Amino acid sequence: MSRVPVREALRTLEAEGFVVTRRHAGAQVAEPGAQEAVDVLETRLLLEPLCAARAAQRRTEAHLKVLRGLVRLGQERARRGQEEDLRSLGGWFHETLVQASASETLTSLLTLLRHKIAWMYVVESPARPQESWAEHGAIVDAVARGDAERARALTAQHADRARRAHRLRGPGPRPPRRPPGRDPEEAPAW
Repeated sequence: MSRVPVREALRTLEAEGFVVTRRHAGAQVAEPGAQEAVDVLETRLLLEPLCAARAAQRRTEAHLKVLRGLVRLGQERARRGQEEDLRSLGGWFHETLVQASASETLTSLLTLLRHKIAWMYVVESPARPQESWAEHGAIVDAVARGDAERARALTAQHADRARRAHRLRGPGPRPPRRPPGRDPEEAPAW
């Protein structure tokens, strides 16, 4: 393989924060600090509600069909206790919700954030998966009605509750459970 594609790949990984390169020392995997990890998670928690609001205004019938199908599958699997597929179904749900916002910028940013979160965090299974999927269903209902503010609020609540399932990989502090001033509630992760 030529050096050019390798250099380009390393530049891309460096721009995305996964790799650090030093002149005459090569490249190595980046070691993000705890604060950077918290910032990445909180950025997702800020952007995803915006995507839900935009999805309520811009979604297509195809988006709704996929979202409703994912909710049905998630609710069914949660009800039957088949939790092995729930994480991937949840990921597809959130990915489809972001795509329904019809914003390439938001889609790109949230895709990058999802990859970084997966790299930085271990995500525990939801404590109450049926409630988590009921939240997904309520978000889809708001999006289907075109109620941007309701979609935003429900997604913000869902994301805030879900942060409890995120645990930093390796040593370091656990991310904050909620921003200061918010009322703590026990709830499922997404």
